[in-house]
Amino acid sequence: MARVRYGARTGAEIAAARTASAQLPDIWSTGVVAVWESDPDAVAAVLPPPLKPTGRPLVRVNISKVDLPGYPLGAGSFAVAAAHDGVEGWYPLVMPMTHERALVGGREVFGEPKKLGEVTVEREGLVVRAALARHGIEFVEVRGAVSGPLPLPEPTRKTDFYFKFLPAVDDSGDNSGDGSGFDAGPVLVHCVRNEKVRKLERITGDVVLRESMYDPVADLPVRELVAITIGEKTTDQKGTVVERVDPRALLPYIHQRYDDPRQIHDGPPQGSV
Repeated sequence: MARVRYGARTGAEIAAARTASAQLPDIWSTGVVAVWESDPDAVAAVLPPPLKPTGRPLVRVNISKVDLPGYPLGAGSFAVAAAHDGVEGWYPLVMPMTHERALVGGREVFGEPKKLGEVTVEREGLVVRAALARHGIEFVEVRGAVSGPLPLPEPTRKTDFYFKFLPAVDDSGDNSGDGSGFDAGPVLVHCVRNEKVRKLERITGDVVLRESMYDPVADLPVRELVAITIGEKTTDQKGTVVERVDPRALLPYIHQRYDDPRQIHDGPPQGSV
């Protein structure tokens, strides 16, 4: 009988896939990063407990193109500064990806708030433009001109915070035991990235946030621009579940993950496939 591709993989095949993934070479991306101070109340309002604001209400957008062999990828992240248990890092609100492969792994494994979207990174001479778009709306645009090189930073460790959860199949009797709306208890993930930079330049420019009902980043306005840079970097990452979180405290924030919060209660019509 011919190989049935939906059939079970052998232990050797699973081990080989894991080994190949662990031996990937450094993958370099070209990206624009903008950081600004925003409204402190707005930053605090988007942080689910147990995350807390840091001493400075920073917002960061990262817009990158990754030259994967045969699989070019656009990747973005819009995040606010946050702290947990003495660790300072970033809490992403939305992470647009141009391909499903990058989206699925991040959401299912780490709990990243990834969504399919459009990512633009353009450079013509000294002029740079980068943008994130979804549903035909370019909700973030960074534009400017390269104004000079910057010294290369030492390799650094950065932390992102994610909440990993599954909406309940049956809210009245979910597996969390309390009818809170989740199958099992949600968890907080610390994702640590080791970052190396091989090129870094300063950009003089601005950040434009446009209104979108799907990605309402305009609620985190640019009060004071800290820096805009363009550079080439490579990172690895490792996630760790650090604690189980109160499902009822997280529930008011899970709409952040969806374009329409009602969709988490949608099921297929009876008789559909």
